[in-house]
Parts: sequence; C-alpha cells; structure tokens
Amino acid sequence: MFLPASDPGAQDSVMNFALFVLRLMCLAWLWPVVLLKGSNTQNQRRHKDVYLGENTRHKHGGRIDFKTKKSDSTKSLLIKSEQLLRIEDHDFAMRPGFGGSAIPVGIDVQVESIDSISEVNMDFTMTLYLRHYWQDDRLAFPSSNNKSRTFDARLVKKIWVPDVFFVHSKRSFIHDTTMENIMLRVYPDGNILYSVRITVTALCSMDFSRFPLDTQNCSLELESYAYNENDLMLYWKNGNDSLRTDEIALSQFFIEEFHPSFGLAFYSSTGWYNRLYINFILRRHIFFFMLQTYFPTMLMVMLSWVSFWIDRRAVPARVSLGITTVLTMSTIITGVSASMPQVSYVKAVDIYLWASFLFVFLSVIEYAAVNYFTTVEEMKKLQKGKLPVSYDATQAMAYDGCFHDDMDVSPFPELPTTPSTTRTIPPRASSTEPPPTEGTRLWRKRSVGKNIRFIMSNSYMIDSYSRIIFPVAYLLFNIIYWCIYS
Repeated sequence: MFLPASDPGAQDSVMNFALFVLRLMCLAWLWPVVLLKGSNTQNQRRHKDVYLGENTRHKHGGRIDFKTKKSDSTKSLLIKSEQLLRIEDHDFAMRPGFGGSAIPVGIDVQVESIDSISEVNMDFTMTLYLRHYWQDDRLAFPSSNNKSRTFDARLVKKIWVPDVFFVHSKRSFIHDTTMENIMLRVYPDGNILYSVRITVTALCSMDFSRFPLDTQNCSLELESYAYNENDLMLYWKNGNDSLRTDEIALSQFFIEEFHPSFGLAFYSSTGWYNRLYINFILRRHIFFFMLQTYFPTMLMVMLSWVSFWIDRRAVPARVSLGITTVLTMSTIITGVSASMPQVSYVKAVDIYLWASFLFVFLSVIEYAAVNYFTTVEEMKKLQKGKLPVSYDATQAMAYDGCFHDDMDVSPFPELPTTPSTTRTIPPRASSTEPPPTEGTRLWRKRSVGKNIRFIMSNSYMIDSYSRIIFPVAYLLFNIIYWCIYS
C-alpha cells in the first residue's frame, strides 16, 4: 500500500522509522565487540594485580604489606661496611699502633678432636677452634646500641690480622664447607674477635723405649711468623682456662692431661718470639697389645715345652713342633716391627719378644742335645758289648734321627757271669772313722765334669730337668719384666 505523495507528514514518519531500525541494527552488530573488549581489559588488570601480589609476597616472606608501596626500604641509602669501618682511610698492611709498644694478642683454643696419632710418622692430627683477641682503634665505629658486627672471610682479607702459625706442623688447612670457617666480630670500641676452624698435623717426638707400656708427651706450638716480641705479644686470654676440650676418645690412648703453657723462642737472625704451647699427655692402652702380641707369644713359648713330654725317640714330632714354634715367633716379631718406626734403640716389646724367641729356640736346641747324647750312649753300649748279641742297631735310633716302630724297647737281659766279667772288689783300707749309724745317708760329692758326664750318659734326664727349669725361668723373666715396665 503506498501513501499519497501529497502527504508530507506521512513521509517524515516513514523516514524516522527507517533511521530507528538502522540504528538498532548497528547497535546489535557493535554490542558483542564492546563486550569482548571490556572482558580483555578486566583480565589484564587482574593478571597485573596477581603479579604485583606475588612479587610483594616473595619480598616480604609470604606477608603482603601495602605500606611498602609508599616506603621502599631497598631504595633507602645504607652505609656499607667498608665505609662504616673506614677501611679505605687506613693502611691495614701495618699492625695497630705501629711504632709504639707491642700489640697484645690473646689466644683462646677449643680442641674439637684428635683425629689420629701415628707412631710410624711420629705425628698427630688435631682439629681445633683458634680464636684471636686484639684491639684496633682504626676499626672503631659509632653505635647507639653498642652492638657488635659479625663478618665472614671476605672482610678478613681487607684488614690486619695476626699471622699466627703452627711450629713443627707438617700440613694444615682451614675448613671451607660450605663456606670458609672464618668469623670476624668487630665491637664499636675497636675490640676484635677473629676465629678460625683448623685441622693441623704436627710433629710429636715420641720415645718408644717403653713401648707399648709408654706415655707420650706431645705439644702443639703457636707463634707469630713476622712479628717478634717487640711488635706482637702472644698470651693466653684466660690463663689455664684458655684451653678447652670436647669429649675426646682415642682407640689406643688415654688422654691424661691437657694444659697450656708459654715461652720464648730465639732465632739468630730475627730475635725473640712469643710462643704458646698446647701440651697433652697420652698413655697407651695395653689391652690391645696383650691380645695381639703378649698372649700369643706366651702360648708359643708354652707350646714349645710340650716337646719335653714327648718321647725322645719320636724325632718327627719333636722337630716339627720346635720348627713350628720358631717360625710363629718370627712372624710375630716381623709383624710388630712393621708397625713401628725404625729406631736405633731397643723397645720394651723387643726385649719380651726376643727373650721369648730365645726360650723357644733353646727348646729346639735341648732336643738336639738329647738326640745326640742318646745316640752316643747307644753307640758306646754297642761298642762295649753291653748290648745283647741279638740286638740289631738298625732297629734303634739311627744317625739320621728316624724312629723305627718295630724297635724292641724291652729291658736288656742280664749278661751271664763269666770270669772275665767278674769283678774282684779289693779290700777297703781300715779307717778310724766309725761306721755310719742306721738312718744316716752317705753323700758323695761329684765334680761338675762328672755331673755333666753323668747327665750325658743318662740323656733322658735332660728332658726331666727341662720340664722344671724352662717354666721356672720363663716365670721369673715375666716377673722381672712386668715389674720394671708396668
């Protein structure tokens, strides 16, 4: 339906309606774009807030303090340690009070452990805390609360510290796990505490003349390397209380005493120096050596005596027993000597081992004598015809020392009495001495030579005497030995 062209009001209404529809269509098309842009802006703002919050939480240990937004402490002007101590204003290559009297340096030591003691190398290894105390007015700083400041090894390299070293040390080092174990504490008035943790291996001149029943005196010596007594005076900070020890337990030694001392050392080219001593006395535990050395040695000596009760004709048994004990004693002596330094004097353990070795060796020599005298006795009887005619010498002990099981050991038969064997007893000269009364014994004195010949002709008596002489002599030796060295 078309409106008449002559009506202008109707035409204006149609145009307005068309513009309204066009505006609605434009608004409907632009609305999603506006919503998407607003959402992106809101997300960006939220991410930024989260980022700022996380940073703030990390900086303040999980606690967000919104006051830091107004006052940032990281941007405040702080005084550096070097500026506070005025390190750049002084020459710390010179000691404090250079040109004046000697600077006193107090020493305080805490022994943490004695790691090892070596008899072969004649040294000991010790871990300790070494603390130095002195005053340097150049490091004084103003402080309202009078509190000290503590630093690590980085500042130590920029100031003057005492050059204390260990006399007679073989090697030493400062612990560096996880950082160098060095502490520097500076007080406002210039007093300084400098502490280091050190492990040092030092020489200990040991005397082994009574080993293993010995007591060793060792010492660790401290001294300034460059400054003599005119420039630096070392002293124990708290006297005898300057040396403290933890609970120290050693495997072979018992620590009897720890005590400090001091003295002076003279060098011809540089003069006198103050020297501090850390003295300790070590007493050796004897139980270990009793189990490893003395008891086995005693058993070997006693084992060698068993041959005195074995038949003298059992050559293989007695010879093998004697050789076994001799070789065992040689092994014990070699083992002890390998674990000891090669000193030029005799040790107490050497005396015991070699004396025991001598007893074992004499037991072998004893059987050699018994074997020889027995053979000589048998040969003399054979030559004099005192053996029966049916006696076969090959059945007896031969010169090679072998024992024959088929030997007849029955008593010899009595020899028939013949005119040649009949002995005529000459009449005894009359004597003025009265005959012995009943109940008395006649003692016949024999010379030493006759006694020896008698024993040689009765070789079995050597074993009988040895069963008593050897144990008694060894017991007497032990009594004398332990009375002298224990």
